[in-house]
Amino acid sequence: MARFDDDGLAIVSGWVAVYRCHPETREYIGADMDHVPRGFSVAANAYLDAPELPGTHDVAICRSGDEKSWRHVPDYRSKTAYTTDTGRPINITAIGALPDNLTLQSPQTPFDKWENKQWVTDKSALKSHQIEQAEQQKISLQQQADAAIKPLQDAIDLDIATDTEKSALVEWKKYRVRVNRVDLSTAPDINWPEQPA
Repeated sequence: MARFDDDGLAIVSGWVAVYRCHPETREYIGADMDHVPRGFSVAANAYLDAPELPGTHDVAICRSGDEKSWRHVPDYRSKTAYTTDTGRPINITAIGALPDNLTLQSPQTPFDKWENKQWVTDKSALKSHQIEQAEQQKISLQQQADAAIKPLQDAIDLDIATDTEKSALVEWKKYRVRVNRVDLSTAPDINWPEQPA
């Protein structure tokens, strides 16, 4: 078994357990045995001191910048973080703490804003969006009613309408009026009128 002096050079050649790190990320990549000849040190990116294993999966073991010790570093790789200014998701690919403008908390709605280290729904923006959606629904229902009424009205105007068509025209006109009277400010809790059969 190899023995080393205070400068890390082998005074006795032999095999020794070494703990390796990645040359760029400095992340611990594993242990193995290394044969060290007398007068030499262990290979580059290999160290004699064993790292302490972390107690959680969100921590990586990395060699310190001065190469004197192992340190635990936050590791959120393969997790999704969210930008606190837009809520946009970002896949984390690097070791290290998250920057201040990222969080692992996901926004619950497109109208969430980051306040006091949490997402808070902008209720005014959400309500405006819900009303806008209700306006689009109202327009769509009115167009459907107009499309149903037009041929029925033509039959009436030409005095060729059947009793069924006359009745259907009245029901579709009532429906169109009920749609027009819908209070959009109650969105999203709107009870839309039923279309005539």
